[in-house]
Amino acid sequence: MSDLLKSGQTVHTESSKTPSRVEQLLGGGGQGEVYRANLAGQPVALKWYYSHSIQADPRQYERLEAAIQSGAPSDRFLWPIDIVSEPGIEGFGYVMPLREPQYKGFVDLMKRRIKPEPTFRTLATAGFELADGFFQLHTKGLCYRDISFGNVFFNPNTGDVLICDNDNVTINGDQEGGVMGTPRFIAPEIITEQARPSTQTDLYSLAVLLFYMLMIHHPLEGKKETEIKCLDAPAMNKLYGTEAVFIFDPKDNSNAPVRGYHDNALAFWPIYPQFLRELFTKAFTKGIQDPENGRVRESEWRGAMVNLRDSIIYCPHCGAENFYDPDVIKASGGKPNPCWSCQKEIRLPPRIRIDKNIIMLNHDTKLFPHHINVKLFDFSQPVAEVTRHHTDPNIWGIKNLMQEKWLCTTADNQVKDVEPGRSATMAEGTKINFGKAEGEIRL
Repeated sequence: MSDLLKSGQTVHTESSKTPSRVEQLLGGGGQGEVYRANLAGQPVALKWYYSHSIQADPRQYERLEAAIQSGAPSDRFLWPIDIVSEPGIEGFGYVMPLREPQYKGFVDLMKRRIKPEPTFRTLATAGFELADGFFQLHTKGLCYRDISFGNVFFNPNTGDVLICDNDNVTINGDQEGGVMGTPRFIAPEIITEQARPSTQTDLYSLAVLLFYMLMIHHPLEGKKETEIKCLDAPAMNKLYGTEAVFIFDPKDNSNAPVRGYHDNALAFWPIYPQFLRELFTKAFTKGIQDPENGRVRESEWRGAMVNLRDSIIYCPHCGAENFYDPDVIKASGGKPNPCWSCQKEIRLPPRIRIDKNIIMLNHDTKLFPHHINVKLFDFSQPVAEVTRHHTDPNIWGIKNLMQEKWLCTTADNQVKDVEPGRSATMAEGTKINFGKAEGEIRL
């Protein structure tokens, strides 16, 4: 890195001429360097472009202006605030919100450098946040172009996500200039030069990112990868483009994962429920063969990640997170698989069915507005939580955190109101009317 700017230097925003004082170099990439800076008393990140990057992409300034004018799709994006420049300093840059220190890179997750390792709940939350973030971006008619684990950060404790490098965002359908993507994440049709970046290719890259996040492995790196002597450009074009085959393709095992080489994929794949495995299979079979119609939409990923989180079961022996899988339960006559961690038998916790969705009622389960209206995707404030009776620890209930009362009907047809702050006892067949939806408890 060449330190394009020096500590103590001042550049000014172009719209308001507000000074931004450079404090510390944070890192650099292919386009430029990023610094910690102070903008009118507020800490910000400042990216300054290399001159060769500007020459290679003369529309960079125009894209930045358009992004600033349109505004961030949501608060998950570290969106450009203003362009900065300064007489006597070659080029230009922009300022954006500064990433807080609790957010870690997905590269750290891939290399297993985050300790303790994030829980499945955290990863499912991060998956939802990513899918929802790109849904918001695509809804504005924008294309990210370069979804990869180098451009996203997450909080390992909560799953909250931040998306950076938004200066490459373009209007969907813009075919001029801009980045083509990051190797291993680029859609096959871009590699084969049949398409340029678009929301459709973003969907492919998002699926790769989600697979990486949950399996700690790439969806196309199987047996074919082990047979490559030199992973040069032609070899990569075959593996990720012209001869791309999903490692768990149910109709083609030519690229199946190999034990000793792809152990992460082999270990994690069977842990997840069938509904999630089916989505990944669709993404990397139909999604490759028919990019226009076969890709998994952001809305599908959002629903799947919420369902994944709602499916978590804690092993009573070792405490490991497992998943309720309706397909397994149906095939086994009501019995879940043994714990993946300790191989001991798992007993299903109480659960509630609301419409078509089943939520496990663990000791720490909370219900949100989304659960009683699945179109909302609102997880801002809980509307209910699992609670233990204050005098008898063997009695569990669901506490009403709403402003309105519930109507509770027991299996023997006794009806009572559950006022705000009160609880409905968990019992087989009890039905709770939340106002906009009704749930039934099963034990």
